Amino acid sequence: MLRESGIEYQKVNYFFEPIGEEKLRELIAKMGIAPRELLRTGEAVYRELGLGKRELSDEEIIKLLAEHPELLQRPIVERGGRAVLGRPTENIKVLLDEA
Repeated sequence: MLRESGIEYQKVNYFFEPIGEEKLRELIAKMGIAPRELLRTGEAVYRELGLGKRELSDEEIIKLLAEHPELLQRPIVERGGRAVLGRPTENIKVLLDEA
C-alpha cells in the first residue's frame, strides 16, 4: 500500500534488527494502545510461556516483546507522531490520510 501510494518508507525486519524496549514504548504511545494489544496470542511461545494465564504488567509485556519478536503483532506503520497496526490495511489508509 505504501509503495502504491508513492510514499517512501523504511522496512524493518525486527528478527534481524530487534526493536528495543524504548522504541516499543514509543510505538505503543504513538498507537495509543496497551502493550497487551500487540501480543500475538496464536504463537507457540505465547503458549509455552503461559502468557494467557498470567497477569503481566505493561513493562513485563514490553520486555517480552523485545525478547521474543515473534510475539509482536505486525506490521506496525509509523508516520510522524502516530503509529498504527497495519492490519487491517484500512488502518494504514487512515494514517496516510491524516498526513
